[in-house]
Amino acid sequence: MAEIFSLFLIALALSMDTFSLSLGLGTNNLSNKKILTFSLIVGIMHFFMPLLGFAIGSKIITIFMINASFLLGMILLYLGITMFIDLFKKEEKILNFNLFNMFLFAIGVSLDSFSTGFGLSAITENLLLAVLIFSVVSFSFTFMGLIIGKYANKLLGIYATIIGIIILIILGFYHIFK
Repeated sequence: MAEIFSLFLIALALSMDTFSLSLGLGTNNLSNKKILTFSLIVGIMHFFMPLLGFAIGSKIITIFMINASFLLGMILLYLGITMFIDLFKKEEKILNFNLFNMFLFAIGVSLDSFSTGFGLSAITENLLLAVLIFSVVSFSFTFMGLIIGKYANKLLGIYATIIGIIILIILGFYHIFK
């Protein structure tokens, strides 16, 4: 039971950035279908990224010298700047959040679960249980963040979108200079 509790706490920590970023993205008035699709993609990435991290380990980091925090920061800045530019367009939809953008976001927020996969064997012997917990929690946090952001947008209008843009850009810079 202590192992499941530990895995759940790790899943919560891995999903907190996803939640806060989803709040910002939810202000784009995404359709319910896109919210569900987006949440599923993030959940699936949080399933496979720790497995990939577990399988490949530190070899990837050494070979490619990937800085996960910097990469996430760049992705968040890209999304924030795109939202800012689209804010001034005369279209009903503020951001065309297509599958590519969803996948890009999901990779960005799943990089921390990739690195968690490196040491997962030290936490549990049940790898499948760990990635299932990570996946379900990240799906749930993404879904809740997008829904809350959507309703905040309905209540606050353009101000919610601006707040979402500011959150994405601040978090982008935070991760770049972390």
